[in-house]
Amino acid sequence: MNKELKILAIIIILVGITYWGIEPYAHSKMHPHHEPATFKYEDLKPLPLKGDAKRGAQAIQNNGCTGCHSIKAAGIPAPMDPVSASASYGVNPPDLSNIAALIDKKFLANFIKHPVKAFKLEHKFGANRPFPMPDFFGSDQDLADIVAYLESIAKPQEPRGAFETACGRCHNLRYDKWTVIGPKPKFKNEVEKADFELKKAKYEANLKKYLGTTPPDLSMFIRSRGPEYIRDFVENPQKLLHGTAMPRVGLTEKATEEVIKHLEHVGDRKKEKREKLGPWVLAYFVILSILAYLWKEKIWKELH
Repeated sequence: MNKELKILAIIIILVGITYWGIEPYAHSKMHPHHEPATFKYEDLKPLPLKGDAKRGAQAIQNNGCTGCHSIKAAGIPAPMDPVSASASYGVNPPDLSNIAALIDKKFLANFIKHPVKAFKLEHKFGANRPFPMPDFFGSDQDLADIVAYLESIAKPQEPRGAFETACGRCHNLRYDKWTVIGPKPKFKNEVEKADFELKKAKYEANLKKYLGTTPPDLSMFIRSRGPEYIRDFVENPQKLLHGTAMPRVGLTEKATEEVIKHLEHVGDRKKEKREKLGPWVLAYFVILSILAYLWKEKIWKELH
């Protein structure tokens, strides 16, 4: 065996030890094993009754839901602007028009009934610190009717809409010009810009007080964490980051995929192009290596 092949063999052995030994061990320590997301929410009870959407439209008014939430699909505006709402509740309550298109039906019913339990935030909210949204004290039939009504008005959401409804009240998306108080507009002058930034800062301060931390901008999260991590984290944040302030939001598997699509569009726009280019780059290095070896053989042959 000549000298070059010995060097190659040593390199292959060292790379193999790193790839199949050290790297998996380091990964297991940094990212302990957890069960992948199923989106079944098996700890929650299913709805025992069948709901009626017409009764639900009245029940949602009778139980005070519109005192905090807008339902733009039904012509019901938000009772407060986002900043005022965050000052009262910590975060701006979502519009309910399309919530049932994103949230699992069983989760939605359980969240309305016991928000803290469904969110898995018992470690954060309790008797000494009540959750902004109270438990539902209506009947099980009212609950089923409200869910049926929300399902009847909900429309399928595209990736952007899924992100804005599910994540956009806590997370900025700078590279998409999205902020926690809505899309960033074009400013006519510095006064308008300063006013918008002040409102955003007030909202973020209220949000930090509510959560105990500032939620990260998600523009590049898809690149730093990857779709698998985000998928599992969305399904149950406590499973991956115990004690986190982020609630379990109850998205369906399809809705989670839509959110990830939007994050990929914003933070990894050239993913498809990059993946297509990859095999050509590898082929280039293979050909270059062959040519370099042949050139080396020719030069050394002439010298000896």
